[in-house]
Amino acid sequence: MHVRSATTDDFEAITAVARATWHDTYDELEAETIDRTVDDWYTDDSMPLEAPGTIVLVAEEDSEVVGFTHAVAQGDKADILRMYVHPDRQGEGIGSQLHERLIAEIESYDVDRIRSIDFAFNDASRTFYEGLGFEQTDEGEVEIDGDYYPEAVYTLEL
Repeated sequence: MHVRSATTDDFEAITAVARATWHDTYDELEAETIDRTVDDWYTDDSMPLEAPGTIVLVAEEDSEVVGFTHAVAQGDKADILRMYVHPDRQGEGIGSQLHERLIAEIESYDVDRIRSIDFAFNDASRTFYEGLGFEQTDEGEVEIDGDYYPEAVYTLEL
């Protein structure tokens, strides 16, 4: 397993991992909604690799992207916006490897806290982040196709 910075050539694979994971994880959303959202949210426009404070990493094995993460550091905090591992590869430690590398990258920005934001109904995400020392500190909502879904915000103080 190799974790590295993403390139523009990775976005097709990133989108494929996101699509498979969303369909496997988010039963609360209709398949068409998932496909439209993934097409909108997982592009080089939504994860600009050259933007200040932006970190996009991929995990690959045998030249195949099996997971990715995306965070943005600004001021004294960083937000982990995305962390996905292909459903066929979950439970193999890939998410932990991505997270370890991501934290090392984030720490270079001298932030005081890291937040992770995900759907409140994503039990796997909650378990993952709480296992890493994050605590749920807030709630919010995200709008998708005119509907609003609850989000949970997890925070790790450094």
